[in-house]
Amino acid sequence: MKKIYKLVLISIFLIFILIQFITYPRNEEEITSNHIFRQEQLSPEIKELLSNACMDCHSAQTKYLWYHKVAPVSWLVNKDVNEGKEHLNFSLWGKMDAFDRIGALDEICDEVKDGKMPIKAYAIMHKGARLTAEQKDALCSWTEKLSEDILAKSNK
Repeated sequence: MKKIYKLVLISIFLIFILIQFITYPRNEEEITSNHIFRQEQLSPEIKELLSNACMDCHSAQTKYLWYHKVAPVSWLVNKDVNEGKEHLNFSLWGKMDAFDRIGALDEICDEVKDGKMPIKAYAIMHKGARLTAEQKDALCSWTEKLSEDILAKSNK
């Protein structure tokens, strides 16, 4: 019976080692001219808030922690980042038309106010992503003001 346990443990260990070779491309691009940080005037507070709570999954600039490089965690992180960028990608902000930007801003406020974003698992692991009521209000005020500015520019 001890041989079976030993064989099972060795097998699990070998499988763990082997799955480390199954990797995905990293989401670590440079900030381009289409990025929201280059397209919009952001206060330092909003820029920091977006960096801490949104950019890892909603841009092409993910900051990976050491355990994000270990499978199967790396696979889950990759899945979350890809899903996040499908919904909203701040790195492509400059390529979005005015109405898509306004819709995205409205959705940002709704998701944050409803507690859907940032996702709970992310907020647990990233202290800076745990938004206070004041930060949520500031984010929503920013989204409303930016929406108005975008609408005003598009009507000219």
